[in-house]
Amino acid sequence: MDDEKIHDVIIVGGGPAGLSAGIYAMRAALDTVLIEKGAYGGQVSTTKEVENYPGFKEIGGFELCEKFLEHAQAYDIETVQREVTGTEPGVSHHTVVLDDGSRLHAHALILAAGGTSKKLNIAGEEENFGKGVSYCATCDGFFFRNKEVAVIGGGDTALEDALYLAKITSKVTLIHRRDEFRGSRILQQRVFNEKNIEIKFNTVATAINSDASGVTGLSLKNTQTEDTHDIGVEGVFIFVGFSPNSQIVPAGIKCNTTGYVITDEKCETSIPGVFAAGDLRQKYANQIVLAAADGCTSALAAAHYIETCKAAGISDKEGQ
Repeated sequence: MDDEKIHDVIIVGGGPAGLSAGIYAMRAALDTVLIEKGAYGGQVSTTKEVENYPGFKEIGGFELCEKFLEHAQAYDIETVQREVTGTEPGVSHHTVVLDDGSRLHAHALILAAGGTSKKLNIAGEEENFGKGVSYCATCDGFFFRNKEVAVIGGGDTALEDALYLAKITSKVTLIHRRDEFRGSRILQQRVFNEKNIEIKFNTVATAINSDASGVTGLSLKNTQTEDTHDIGVEGVFIFVGFSPNSQIVPAGIKCNTTGYVITDEKCETSIPGVFAAGDLRQKYANQIVLAAADGCTSALAAAHYIETCKAAGISDKEGQ
């Protein structure tokens, strides 16, 4: 790998946003490098089934990610499997620092590092992910039609998804560790009025119980009385927060109070030539199709940015 070469674009992240950006960047004949530290596909690769991506009535998350990757590789995109430890914006080009100390340079940078659902870190959570444990009701709720489920959390997302699940499941037990919800008042009122939702305040989950087929229930503890008991559920939806993987976002880029990168409609950040796509970017919803759309938008915008810079003579060391 040539540490001195200046590429056209570097994409950080190999999920739907990053791979989509890679496809469009290669189609624009850009010298492109895509960096992914783990499995290609991001969180989608660990999803059992996907039913809301256009063109596929039903497809496994890992299989969908493989199709994304195969499409990008069909254009001979250069990929690097390493962790990015930092990014350094510049005037004529930007620099990406890898965990082995090597440094890559490009005129445009697309940050598509995604985000991570916050976890409870209790027994049974990790081993039952995809087998009854979920962090997305709109993604996986359908598989629990007419079954009993639990929702853990007290913010807007937890309340919204409890209401969504109440329409398709036989019962929703909504569990919150405090004595009142943090979500908006209108959502709280809707939850209180929903007969299909049972609320357990001042309660935390201490373990997710399961057998060979998946989740069978929850062990709960009252935070005030210390009393414990188990409930039987087949699905556990956890909404205790979502963190964008913004550790590599360089200083100077505008983010909102929760760490999501603020961009314009072209996915460009407050630093020219640096773009953000997918779950790292502030937007209305986080869905696979929207992440892929961000990848397309950011790559097309990056191509225009590079062309404009080269025409103006701003880029340096061209052709190295």
